[in-house]
Amino acid sequence: METTYASYMLVLGATIVLVLLLRPALERLGVPPLVGYFLLGFVLRLADARWLLLGESGQQIFEFLGYVGIVVLLFRVGLESDLPGLLRRLPSASLVWACNVAVSGGLGYWAAATWLGWALLPSLFVAVGLTATSVGISVALWEEVDLLDTDDGELMLDVAELDDVSGVVLMGVLFTLAPVLHQTPQASLLPLAAQTLGWFAVKFAAFAVGCVLFSRYLEASITEFFEQIQSWPGTIMVVLGIGMIVAAIAGLLGFSLAIGAFFAGLIFSRDPNALKMNTSFGAIYPLFAAFFFISIGLQVDLTALSGAWGPALILLAVAVVGKMMGTLLPALAFTSGTGALLLGLSLVPRAEIMLIIMQRGLDLGKWAVPPELFANMVLVSAATTLLVPPLARPLLQQRRTAAGSV
Repeated sequence: METTYASYMLVLGATIVLVLLLRPALERLGVPPLVGYFLLGFVLRLADARWLLLGESGQQIFEFLGYVGIVVLLFRVGLESDLPGLLRRLPSASLVWACNVAVSGGLGYWAAATWLGWALLPSLFVAVGLTATSVGISVALWEEVDLLDTDDGELMLDVAELDDVSGVVLMGVLFTLAPVLHQTPQASLLPLAAQTLGWFAVKFAAFAVGCVLFSRYLEASITEFFEQIQSWPGTIMVVLGIGMIVAAIAGLLGFSLAIGAFFAGLIFSRDPNALKMNTSFGAIYPLFAAFFFISIGLQVDLTALSGAWGPALILLAVAVVGKMMGTLLPALAFTSGTGALLLGLSLVPRAEIMLIIMQRGLDLGKWAVPPELFANMVLVSAATTLLVPPLARPLLQQRRTAAGSV
């Protein structure tokens, strides 16, 4: 037994070292690190198939670390959300958000169901997954040229945050509705949805109220207590531990760990010390987040990948066109043509939220997300995160030059 654990520890230690080597190397090349993590996970899958490096128990270890990565990812999304600022700027951002979510989700469902012939539930997972965006990649692009604090930058950030918030909420609705639709496929859809979502709404409201009460009346006292008895890195570990507890409660209530982690981040986002906590959190975030993307690569079915390229190209086109079509026209009411084009491009990358939706669907079974569809969407994620930065950077540089000459 000890020899087996030693082999797992060897693979795990080598993976951590490779993560620490890959991240700076890929960043210097301008490649999002998550793409490298996909490949690392896929290489592990190939090596395991050839030499049995992990086996079933080893894969369970990486799967568990992937779930920890989900919690860490969504906790950070919630922690970095500026809900008061978002609410203040909601009127301008909400129109762009509503249009891009409706078009990208609707087009995604239509393509999956009509062009690719997927059933209702897999098509719904595609639709919900394509409504989200990757805030991290979009923000990094605008920060590179110091345009995030401009009117267009703030609009982009607000719409991207709304995309992610609605993606998390739609994910919760879909995870609640999908098993019921699978078990009773002949039932009338509208009454069944109303009954299921009504109970979901009650539980979700109770959970949200509990989070609000905790945030208003307990969070500051708990943070202050642990700050007094420990150094600050210890405090962020306690905060992360509380986040895991909240995520677990959400999972036990039937929402998902991801939704709970997002709300846990929101609990602490109102704290003026959150930035300081986030600085400490930044030391541990990259490693745990990396394991989520590695676990995605590990779950790509080798046989499914061979036939994934054609459908993946269709879904990639839909992913790009959906966000661009849904963004350009409404954005023109608030910015210039170049600004609207930049906003549309910035919303195209899909990473964390979409992959969490697809990974959780894969866990439910082939009836929700078949391995072939999962492989398609992983390729879409990799392509959007690779293609957008080189397309957006020249336009952002031109915008920066124009702003500096005024």
